Amino acid sequence: MGEDIRLAAVVALAQGMAAAHGSREAWRAAAAGACRALGGSFAALSVWERERGRLRVLVNVGERTAGEEEFPEGEAYPVHQFPEITEFLHERWAGGGEPNAWVETAEGPAAGGRPGYVHQRVAALRRRGRGSCVVAPIVLNGRAWGELYVARPIGAPVFGREDADFATVLAAVVAAGIAQAERLEEARRLAFTDALTGLANRRAVDARLDEAVDRHKRDGVVVSLVVCDLNGLKRVNDTRGHAVGDRLLERFGSVLSLCGAMLPGALAARLGGDEFCLLAVGPSADDVVRAADELCRRAGELELGEGVACGVASTADPIGPVRSARRLFRLADAAQYRAKAERAERPVVAGRGGPDDPVVRLADAAPSGQTAERRTFRGRRP
Repeated sequence: MGEDIRLAAVVALAQGMAAAHGSREAWRAAAAGACRALGGSFAALSVWERERGRLRVLVNVGERTAGEEEFPEGEAYPVHQFPEITEFLHERWAGGGEPNAWVETAEGPAAGGRPGYVHQRVAALRRRGRGSCVVAPIVLNGRAWGELYVARPIGAPVFGREDADFATVLAAVVAAGIAQAERLEEARRLAFTDALTGLANRRAVDARLDEAVDRHKRDGVVVSLVVCDLNGLKRVNDTRGHAVGDRLLERFGSVLSLCGAMLPGALAARLGGDEFCLLAVGPSADDVVRAADELCRRAGELELGEGVACGVASTADPIGPVRSARRLFRLADAAQYRAKAERAERPVVAGRGGPDDPVVRLADAAPSGQTAERRTFRGRRP
């Protein structure tokens, strides 16, 4: 392969990983780019799980055989089965540069191979109809991260020393792409996570709720929102200090997460201050109310706190058409305010107050873009 072609392959690999949205796309781009660059028919990217002593396959691309899924759930191999990789996994190379790639063939070690080891890969190559493979260790932030594996079918030219050297270069490009993808994932996580409780934040709720309401309008899926206000936080902050208040928020966040687990796929979030919510897409309204009831019960048992005011709104209840996320939020917020005003120990549910439900009237009276509570009751919370 000419130098210009290889340079173009390296650039294409880097560009493919840079354009990926999320880690899974980055893994696929890495394996597919390396497969094309090396003229392979199959490629895989694996990560070293140190705590489990195994290599776990993240992605398989190209001509897969039986049992090889694109994103496998449980394909992993104990490291002790591959002595040739143990050397770099235990970082014996750390004092003298990064490890080089090597070649295996269905007949045993080839040019660039490492004779003297027991090669389980040889049996795997034969079993899957592959003639040779090149294995390139991936090093990230100075530590062994995993491996890049590219194979060719029986009858194709066997990988050689030059291919192994080129695979070493590709592995370095992949490592840089993985590092970038992980940084972006962390940035996204922080952007949608409440720093104190570790729950989702308001930005995450807004994005998920918009998607959920679109699904409701398109497919009729049930969307439910629980909005709750932690009682007594101001008193705790004023009398015990904000550090104690933060601990109360963290404990309530754990309770919210626990009750959210009663609803498959529910999103538990802190909206800000003492306000929290649960967003459920799919479970019935009654299931959501039961989870909210359990939330009220457990919140009432928290040390220092004074329980929680909880409002529920669900598209499965008689609340009228829900054409926007804003309306569902107004309904849940109005129900929460009513629970607060009545010092209710159980959740108030929008639409279940009879044909002229005051919660629905209150929410629908709010101007667009404001919750009923903020418009009508600003500054009156106890």
